[in-house]
Amino acid sequence: MANWLVTGGAGYIGAHVVAALAEQGEQSVVIDDLSTGERSRAAGAVFVEGSILDAELVRRTLRDNDVQGVIHIAAKKQVGESVADPQLYYEQNVVGTLRLLDAAVAEKVPSFVFSSSAAVYGMPDADIVTEDMAGRPMSPYGTSKLIGEWSARDVAAATGLRVVSLRYFNVAGAARPELGDPGVFNLIPLAFHALDVGEQPRIFGADYPTRDGTCVRDYVHVADIADAHVAALKNLAEGGGEPGSFRVYNVGRGEGASVREVLDVVADVTGISFEPVVVDRRPGDPARVAANVNRIRDDLGWAATYDLRQMVESAWQAWHHPKVE
Repeated sequence: MANWLVTGGAGYIGAHVVAALAEQGEQSVVIDDLSTGERSRAAGAVFVEGSILDAELVRRTLRDNDVQGVIHIAAKKQVGESVADPQLYYEQNVVGTLRLLDAAVAEKVPSFVFSSSAAVYGMPDADIVTEDMAGRPMSPYGTSKLIGEWSARDVAAATGLRVVSLRYFNVAGAARPELGDPGVFNLIPLAFHALDVGEQPRIFGADYPTRDGTCVRDYVHVADIADAHVAALKNLAEGGGEPGSFRVYNVGRGEGASVREVLDVVADVTGISFEPVVVDRRPGDPARVAANVNRIRDDLGWAATYDLRQMVESAWQAWHHPKVE
């Protein structure tokens, strides 16, 4: 059994990765500053409270725990916030990634999985996005992820580090109710919150060039996302990729759902009828982004297994789970 560092392992996605690693009999070492995470979510992991910006802490954690691979998830991830405060996003997401890469190279950690995002594509001129399409991000968040990829690619080429970057699409659902999304930033929890307080869920813009005027996204269950991280790490651990290699994979279901379509499923699952309120577009939101997932299926043997209804049902169950105070 090897030790694997999971940055941000007390957060929504990170906690699912820790759980997925444990199911495979692997040991996680978590670094998390608990700015948005909850320590209880990283149960069973070696836990280190701190920031990836703390270079000495990261190096010591890697060294003391004989870490053999890194899954880097810790990041700021809100598009609107990144537009309002780009300095924060470049510090946390870009500088933080550089510090982690430096530490991995210094401590001779051979494998690195980078959690990237479909936000690197911006508004691609295609309904289905392949990994070979140029990155043209529309927000500082997306730009920070693309710079992170470039940094990892160049460090790998210079040092022999082997890197896999996972560009995942819109994450939803929960593997277990206690691991649900604690934030109220993404579409599904935003809709649940609105219904809880007696309001109508909002649609940010209904004049996009899509089938019903609302944004189209590729929604993927967080348990599938976690399994993709484990598949990437196991591939690296088993010798996948040459030293210095950098591989990029889309992680999605390969099909898109519009905001209205998602809200229709929310209404059906919750049993609450509502008419969404259309408000202004949010800055930095592209009209449509969905994934071509052939590469990750062929190379890593991974494919999404949950559908949209299962995502909403599991998210609804998690929404009613007692929150950690």
